[in-house]
Amino acid sequence: MTDRGVTPAQARQLGQGCLKDPFAVLGPFDTASGRFIRAWFPGARSVEVVARSDGRVLATLPAGQPDGLFEGPAMGSEPYKFRIQWPDAVQETEDPYSFDLLLSETDLHLFNEGRLFEIAFTLGANPLTVDGVRGTRFAVWAPNAQAVSVVGDFDTWDNRRHPMRLRYPSGVWELFVPRVGPGARYKFAIVGPDGTRLPDKADPLARATEAPPATASVVADPQPFVWHDAAWMGSRAEKQAADAPISVYEVHAASWFRPGPDLTASWDALAERLIPYLSETGFTHVELMPVAEHPFGGSWGYQPLGLFAPSGRFGPPEGFCRFVDECHRAGIGVIIDWVPAHFPGDAHGLMHFDGTPLFEHADPREGFHQDWNTYIYNFGRREVQGFLIASGVHWLEHFHVDGLRVDAVASMLYRDYSRKQGEWVPNIHGGRENLEAIGFLRHFNAVVAERCAGAITIAEESTAWPGVSRPIQDGGLGFSFKWNMGWMHDTLHYMEYDPVYRPFHHSELTFGLIYAFSENFMLPLSHDEVVYGKGSLIGKMPGDAWQRFANLRAYYGFMWAHPGKKLLFMGGEIAQWREWNHDGSIDWDLLDQPLHRGVQTAVRDLNALYRNEPALHQRDSVPSGFRWIIGDDSANSVFAFLRFGNDDGRMVLVVSNMTPVPRLGYAIGVPRPGHWREVMNTDAAAYGGSNMGNSGGADTVPGAMHGQAQALILTLPPLSTVFLSPGG
Repeated sequence: MTDRGVTPAQARQLGQGCLKDPFAVLGPFDTASGRFIRAWFPGARSVEVVARSDGRVLATLPAGQPDGLFEGPAMGSEPYKFRIQWPDAVQETEDPYSFDLLLSETDLHLFNEGRLFEIAFTLGANPLTVDGVRGTRFAVWAPNAQAVSVVGDFDTWDNRRHPMRLRYPSGVWELFVPRVGPGARYKFAIVGPDGTRLPDKADPLARATEAPPATASVVADPQPFVWHDAAWMGSRAEKQAADAPISVYEVHAASWFRPGPDLTASWDALAERLIPYLSETGFTHVELMPVAEHPFGGSWGYQPLGLFAPSGRFGPPEGFCRFVDECHRAGIGVIIDWVPAHFPGDAHGLMHFDGTPLFEHADPREGFHQDWNTYIYNFGRREVQGFLIASGVHWLEHFHVDGLRVDAVASMLYRDYSRKQGEWVPNIHGGRENLEAIGFLRHFNAVVAERCAGAITIAEESTAWPGVSRPIQDGGLGFSFKWNMGWMHDTLHYMEYDPVYRPFHHSELTFGLIYAFSENFMLPLSHDEVVYGKGSLIGKMPGDAWQRFANLRAYYGFMWAHPGKKLLFMGGEIAQWREWNHDGSIDWDLLDQPLHRGVQTAVRDLNALYRNEPALHQRDSVPSGFRWIIGDDSANSVFAFLRFGNDDGRMVLVVSNMTPVPRLGYAIGVPRPGHWREVMNTDAAAYGGSNMGNSGGADTVPGAMHGQAQALILTLPPLSTVFLSPGG
């Protein structure tokens, strides 16, 4: 290349930190008289060019205009570095503008097509060695920007120091900055298309971040984590299948426990306590409310900005890897909440990232959530769709997460979600369905199924959208499971009634079976049910203190027996009285009280029964796994049904008495004669109950009843769920 000098416009752009094509101005140039080097170090006193090999001085660059520009001829053609005299220090570093193009055209093409799923190791900040020089390659998508610079600890956050190169037509800007390594803080300084300088932006692809309230991105350590979970990863597909026992403990990592007032536990500290607790209580999985970086703790993570980085609140990313690894070694799966629906409008985030609506829609009727004051991703833009899919894949592949619970799917599926007439834009067919979001979700689930063996995806979808958990080839969305929000609303509503009124609401406990097998369901008693004035689960139960605990135990028994995987939010297993407070912690001292300890013990035993009894989980998603025996005894508020395993000989009779009145001599028809063993009774004394029951079991008596040839004559304890199994 022949150097043509710095034009007045380029000089002005250098001084203002808005140079669009720095490689046309800075770096080495071949001229008729040899190598010519131009460097840009605003604030420096002098700059020498020295040989990388032995430190020989090849040139002392005279100062030029504007101030900070140093240029002149340099001897030879060997690799060089700069020796810079600053007012208070001497720095040696290689020339960022002496390195060739780094990102391949193939990767850039795949990115623009929305098919670069390893995007976090292409864009963002990636330490690497180029021509023997260690440093970090920075890359960011900002296609409409006039200029982009990387700023950070390494250049005193001076937006003039490291202008980046645009890789046209991809819209990606890149720069290799020598001697920048893991731990360095950085952001991108962007000049919008109208010349406006935007607030410095955090890296959308950052794999590590500062702990909030600080907002800088951090260059992540490139060393791969050494995993010890090969056995788990090889077998997790069968442990997460539709016929497997899946019992999920939902956790807000910051408030499960706190090491001190206003302190947040690290991943290592959390692992030390939470993993043994999960093993003790028998949950098969832990579901973490969003751990991706988010600026506002009060959003609980549901307004994330760093979709590739675990929050700095809990320590470095490798701490999260250790947590997942330890969970797997303990036989516990890890699900995280993942939020591809929307993002907050913080100035350092994705909003108007390059001065234009890049990640979001320009029209607020499509791109702004009125309820949450957040921005909606433009799912129809291939780069955005690829960015989001790559995020999901990153958690599954890089962090070995076992499943993603996709938040707010309903808000994605409908263009008129929470909008009045005239506040939304119809699709190309004039309908309310968000065709682009549907395409995105199907594409996402297809990629996960192809790339992440054994991983699951779970939809939080609160409408009657058909086929959420059905295969894509059959017209479904392709999720593994769907939260059964209808079941949750109906059954909680029923339980809140005083038993005297329950006969008039009997169908609220039976209605869920009408559609129980239309999807692969998960039954959620999530954080959403114990916030915003809704009270705790135990607080929703009617009656005196004893009856409240009995109601809750009976409800849990009904839930664990009902078709569908289980999810319980932290604190529910100890019947915490207080509504959840994200700034606090679980009231662990309640376990000193027998009734609270009894509920925890009941949940532990329900988990064990659920795991060990195939009839309670194998046919969760097919009608043949369930049969009503008594579904119409509204007068007594009694429900009785059978659950079946794949082996027809495996069955469990479940009977719930949802009144405080014991039912003595209650006859229930059963399909098999002989002895039926009482395998669990939520009224047991060990759980805080009255210890009524059937002395360990009952024998059938002849006589047709409920369509069966024989019957059991049972004692139904007050406010209880009883499990019985034939034989033994």
